[in-house]
Amino acid sequence: MTPRSSRLQDHLAPLAFAGVLLLAFLAYRPGLSGGFLFDDLVNLPALGKYGPIVDAPAFWRYITSGFADPTGRPFSLLTFLIDARDWPTDAAPFLRTNLVLHLLNGALLFVLLRVLGGRLADDARTRDGAALVGAGLWVLHPLFVSTTLYIVQREAMLPATFTLLGLLAWVHGRARLTDSPRTALLWMVVVFGACTVLAVASKANGALLPVLAWVIDSVILRRNDPTQSTLRLRALRAVMLILPSVLIFGWLLSKLPAMHVDLASRPWTVAQRLLTEPRVLVDYLQLLAVPRVLSTGLYNDAYVASTGLASPASTWLAIVFVLALVATAFALRRRAPVFACALLFFFAGHLIESTILALELYYEHRNYLPALLLGWPIGRALMRWKIPAGARIAIVVLMFGGLATITWQRASLWARQDEMAALWARTNPASSRAQATAAIFEMRAGRPDLAIARLQPLSEKHPADLQLAVNLADARCAARGLRHSQVDAVSYALRNATEGDALVVTWLADALNLARTRACRGLNLEAVDTWIAAARANPRFAAPPRQQELHSIAGDLALTRREPDAALIEFDRALDAWPTPQAALQQAAMLASAGCYAQARDHLDHLAALQARDSIPHLARATGAMSMLHETVLHKQRYWTNALVHMRTTLDDDLRQHGATQCR
Repeated sequence: MTPRSSRLQDHLAPLAFAGVLLLAFLAYRPGLSGGFLFDDLVNLPALGKYGPIVDAPAFWRYITSGFADPTGRPFSLLTFLIDARDWPTDAAPFLRTNLVLHLLNGALLFVLLRVLGGRLADDARTRDGAALVGAGLWVLHPLFVSTTLYIVQREAMLPATFTLLGLLAWVHGRARLTDSPRTALLWMVVVFGACTVLAVASKANGALLPVLAWVIDSVILRRNDPTQSTLRLRALRAVMLILPSVLIFGWLLSKLPAMHVDLASRPWTVAQRLLTEPRVLVDYLQLLAVPRVLSTGLYNDAYVASTGLASPASTWLAIVFVLALVATAFALRRRAPVFACALLFFFAGHLIESTILALELYYEHRNYLPALLLGWPIGRALMRWKIPAGARIAIVVLMFGGLATITWQRASLWARQDEMAALWARTNPASSRAQATAAIFEMRAGRPDLAIARLQPLSEKHPADLQLAVNLADARCAARGLRHSQVDAVSYALRNATEGDALVVTWLADALNLARTRACRGLNLEAVDTWIAAARANPRFAAPPRQQELHSIAGDLALTRREPDAALIEFDRALDAWPTPQAALQQAAMLASAGCYAQARDHLDHLAALQARDSIPHLARATGAMSMLHETVLHKQRYWTNALVHMRTTLDDDLRQHGATQCR
């Protein structure tokens, strides 16, 4: 190849991949009119929890408010500020940023595969063609619609971004180790280490960057490398890759002694999860190998856990299949390094989310990072296939066109949430979440009869399923009202449910509002009182924060009955369970709105007495490292202290103006 044609080749591949990114943008574009879903509505309200984020104190309150992972995922929270600084807000900016991030990840993957192809001593056509196809298959794959267009899963996308940047830093530094050791150290230690930290600060599986770099280093970079045996490289590999990887393996293995312990939050043990995950991994590989418009989506609560090697029968087959793939990858790592690297990278990428941690069994977005390299061996095989160039181009165009079409169809469906909910319910007939979501859309469309027909048979079959019970009650309220037996059915679900503790508090508060306004025939204050008692009797809802919320609803109920002293008792019990200034202020405000200014002040006095017993009251509610930091930030800013002083001043003014006899 002449120097001129070589330069043309160098520019042609990036231009071609820019066309692939444009195709991906067009395929995803219909989904940009979608909205918030499921966990979006749990995580994103933090943008407005303490008011608009308009200054430094508000920023620090927000950035430390994360509750997922030990880190709280602060970098992911930071990126949400690109799109909004208060809540509620519009979903469109979040979706646009997610799509830009997905396209950026595709571009970084193309660069990485091109560099790795060069390390394999591939000719320019094979190197660039394999990178183009490998990155194109990933960025266009419809499976990742459920990551890109699910706003909160930016937390799964960012670790991929920093993993790609970290891998590029490691490869670049490694190449400079002989001629410029200082530059190499900068890339392999400082930049790679920073990328690892940022990946972890985005989501915990970012900690796998050293493991994934070790896979690539061992399978790809060692080939044709004269510096392989140098002491400096061995030391860097040991410190930056092997040691962190061993620590991760050790941390995972430390969870094994508790693998047979019953979990309060799960219907299976960790041992059963380990038996199930090979089946899950096989399902993931099927979704990647056979792209489709519709999959199980967000609702996988009905995924059947394996309870033994033959229960279900596919368990042992999946285990054998996964072990065989891993063994094959190890065996072929020298003869077929690209194939081996892609497979080992995939399984290594699932080490945290698909092994021993008691996470939910199955989620599609967990493949976003592990699947990065799976298209590369396909691209390389196609480039080395001895067929005419025109036939090769036609195959690539057909693959890309097919994937883009399916992605466009899937993205269009994600923009029509009511249709998507109905299809997910049809695809997941045993998922109470999917059925409840579909029923909610049917009620919004003015068809509670359809929601009742959907939920009633399932609720009769699973009477302790809280998702089904409360949404069925909502549908009946919207239709003909509740009968006594139906009130009892909700009580049974509240008393015996094994999950849904976050759902129950919001729903009971809504039920109280319906009873207060008499908006649902058959739903009265006595029914709500019965439901609160049933929820209190459920061991699943015994955690102090949940008990605080249940006592708070009971206090609100007492106020509705014009029983201020009973309300004060319930509110005080709420603080006894979990003494938070936020709850005390909300409850004092409820008392004050009823004219019970003296009771409101007494309630704040009760909080002060509880805090006086604790030498570090601002840490009493911390449940992890980030939670502790968050409480410390609030304490240093005197956020709650100032709010409590303001509330007391207001109550004193009200008492002077109205006296203590206005309570009604």
